[in-house]
Amino acid sequence: MTSTRWLTPEELRAWKAYLAASLLLEDAIDRQLQQEAGMPHLYYSVLATLSDAPDRRLRMTELAEALKITRSRLTYAVTRLEKDGTVRREGCPTDRRGNIAVLTEAGTAVLERTAPGHVETVRTAVFEHLSPEQVGQLEEICTGIAETLQQNRPATTPDDVPWRRRSSAP
Repeated sequence: MTSTRWLTPEELRAWKAYLAASLLLEDAIDRQLQQEAGMPHLYYSVLATLSDAPDRRLRMTELAEALKITRSRLTYAVTRLEKDGTVRREGCPTDRRGNIAVLTEAGTAVLERTAPGHVETVRTAVFEHLSPEQVGQLEEICTGIAETLQQNRPATTPDDVPWRRRSSAP
């Protein structure tokens, strides 16, 4: 039996600061996107990810992986975006079970209209307060955390990562 390795006072302060910053940042981004585009950050992220993909299209499983979300959450978001005409789904020519999400011209227009405000929100909330050295440190820290979490996942089930899960339930 092992004993709990409690956080040091410095680690606890850093953890609490991270939680506060991440929650407040997500709230600021969501508010800006709701005001300018009538959509939450997740929906904007779907559009932005598709805009960066070759031919503005990705298999749904690849899109879920890129966004680090469950397939069911992505399906819900894409269904909503389809109703708005910003995304459409197509069957996958190489796999009858697969679907491809495609950014439409309307989706591109939403991104073009919304991206400047989104970037300004991110710049104001994060980067205006950091030196170039701190920007590099932030990237290094976040990349290290993400890589560690992805590498240390137990691969014992097909649902070992969010984008393979069918629902948000563990």
